[in-house]
Amino acid sequence: MPQLDRSRRRVLQAGLAASAAVALPAFGQAFPARPIKLICPWLAGGATDAVLRAIAMSAAKNMGGDIIVENKAGASGMLGPNDLVKAPPDGYTLSQLTIGVARLPHMQKMLFDPLKDFTYIACLTGYTFGLVVKSDTPIKSVKEYVDYAKANPGKLSYATPGIGTTPHLAMEEFAFKAGIKLQHVPFKAFADGFQALIGGHVMSQSDSTGWAPHVEAGSTRLLATYGSKRAKRFPNIPTLNELGYDTISDSPFGIGGPAGMDVAVRTKLHDAFKKTLDDPAVLASFEKYDQSVIYMNSADYEKFIREQYVKEKVLIEKLGLSAKT
Repeated sequence: MPQLDRSRRRVLQAGLAASAAVALPAFGQAFPARPIKLICPWLAGGATDAVLRAIAMSAAKNMGGDIIVENKAGASGMLGPNDLVKAPPDGYTLSQLTIGVARLPHMQKMLFDPLKDFTYIACLTGYTFGLVVKSDTPIKSVKEYVDYAKANPGKLSYATPGIGTTPHLAMEEFAFKAGIKLQHVPFKAFADGFQALIGGHVMSQSDSTGWAPHVEAGSTRLLATYGSKRAKRFPNIPTLNELGYDTISDSPFGIGGPAGMDVAVRTKLHDAFKKTLDDPAVLASFEKYDQSVIYMNSADYEKFIREQYVKEKVLIEKLGLSAKT
């Protein structure tokens, strides 16, 4: 009888081991078994939309599945992150994550905690931002922009893609350093703000390089960019930092999912998105919109956001933009 029990135990253990051997690879290796949704929290047709679609197409090929880009514009790019809080952590709902996830919680009540509610998959690239005016305006330099603002406090308006975005914060920091008061006019995305600029409803625009073709065509004038170095496409245009305003806004972004994602799924997603950085089509989209490769793996990306969260709190408090309690 004991011999029979031992035989049964061996059969049971073998069966359990075989089940585990089948189940674990099925969860990790069979992914994705259906289309993945990647949320672009900006309007269709803009720079971010174009870049994310190039990335999604490349990553889908790398994984042998489908990635569908869904546009959900508004709330300063936070509608995608908001959706991640409600989604299951199975890898089938992803979103672009901008630096705003580390900043906006200091400015207003959010649906998420960036330190607890996301799985950071990979940082891939980052924006170039700049300040533009219509070419027929008499303002031809940052100095003239500042002079006008000082002579007309609160009347010089600028459009951005939303409250708490990098184009907004960079301008507020610049205004703080320059000792000027500006009028901020937030929009849902670049296209809306640009139409307001061309239509004469705002006097300037602070945004990513959707304005670049218009600068090259001569309908708008680029006064400055905000990065740590000059934009490759506009080497003759100074940065705000060069001009003495001590304002640097490099703005990396990447891909994230809901908290609690299985390590095997996260790894597969990370590897697929990392490989997009070798794809000529993806790199061409970066080049078109003045973006560079800014890669961080999952652990480094999460560490970066945690550190940025602390830095953003200091900046928000200095600018007097902290959430009212």
